[in-house]
Amino acid sequence: MSDRLDLTVTYTMHNALRRELRHLAQAAARADPDPRRVLRTAAGWELFRRALHAHQAAEDDALWPALRRALKGRPFDLTRLEAIEAEHAALASVLGAIDTALIDPGVGPELFGELADSLIIGLEGHLDHEEQAVFPLVQAVLTQDQWEHFGRAHAQRIEPHAARLLPWLLDGADERTAGSVLAQLLPEPAHEVYTRQWWPAYAALDRWGAARAAARAAAPTPAPVPGAAVRYWPLPLPFPLPFPVPPSTRSPS
Repeated sequence: MSDRLDLTVTYTMHNALRRELRHLAQAAARADPDPRRVLRTAAGWELFRRALHAHQAAEDDALWPALRRALKGRPFDLTRLEAIEAEHAALASVLGAIDTALIDPGVGPELFGELADSLIIGLEGHLDHEEQAVFPLVQAVLTQDQWEHFGRAHAQRIEPHAARLLPWLLDGADERTAGSVLAQLLPEPAHEVYTRQWWPAYAALDRWGAARAAARAAAPTPAPVPGAAVRYWPLPLPFPLPFPVPPSTRSPS
């Protein structure tokens, strides 16, 4: 039996967040350069934060209240919802701690790595939990009007940054999914702008600094200057040394 409500946008957002968590894990694992320096300037980190905030704020404001009303008299299912809301609060706390760690020189790489791992593991588990425990409740008890209200709230949260967030959301999505998401989030006249302007601009971004890291790795190591490693002085000294100098390190005369 097919689902009553179309959750394509929500599933696509979850998949995009999972995709970026993989990039975050790779960036956080780099020893050189400092991963904090990468994240401070990474477009990928800023897009990830904006998308996660937009998604969870729309759920908090428009989805959970409607679901709570629809689940009145079902204490077990209400407990499920409360657990999801608690996960939102915990993730927001970890995200805030990471933002602080990015600018606090007292936070070392080990603590930063622990915070990044907490976000990655916590958000992956949360997305799975929502899909397994909450999405079936949404399909079972929400009306079409209630779901569409959430969809409008979600779109409004994305709209201020749509030129970046829509291509980000659809990165890696198949053609059918992309068409469905665009039909729900973007007016038809703007689809050509998405294709000709927004997507190429997004595709050109080095979101997580991978291109810069590859360029550094590919850069040739400068060849040593003959004698530079063993000579202490490049020119004859105008005064005698007070100690003997081995012939291999003596200044040329």
